Amino acid sequence: MSISSFASKVIGDKKRWRQYKARKEQLPANYRTAIDAVERYLMYFGRGDGPSWASMLDDLADLFEQSAANGTPIREIVGEDPVEFVEAFIQNYPEGQWRIRERKRLTNAIERAAGEDTGEEISD
Repeated sequence: MSISSFASKVIGDKKRWRQYKARKEQLPANYRTAIDAVERYLMYFGRGDGPSWASMLDDLADLFEQSAANGTPIREIVGEDPVEFVEAFIQNYPEGQWRIRERKRLTNAIERAAGEDTGEEISD
């Protein structure tokens, strides 16, 4: 990868991040508090790769902007269980999620260990 393409990729990601942050700042205080909480949870438990992460945040901002514009109460957005909401939201962005990659890696390793790929058990 050339330096110029690398730099534009990095600058592009920073640009999207700044745009997202600016969009968040325009939200009413209670929506901003809610989106900050969702974002924090996503940072710890749902983060994927750069493009997936940026798309997720763009969609999150869209959801909260539209909800604020329509006067939708916070609980109608996230429901009674915010963790369930975020976990369902994350499922829309499977690419790049380390948890999904690790689940697949675990499943594949167990299948190989059990001989399911070849029909025979692996012995030591």
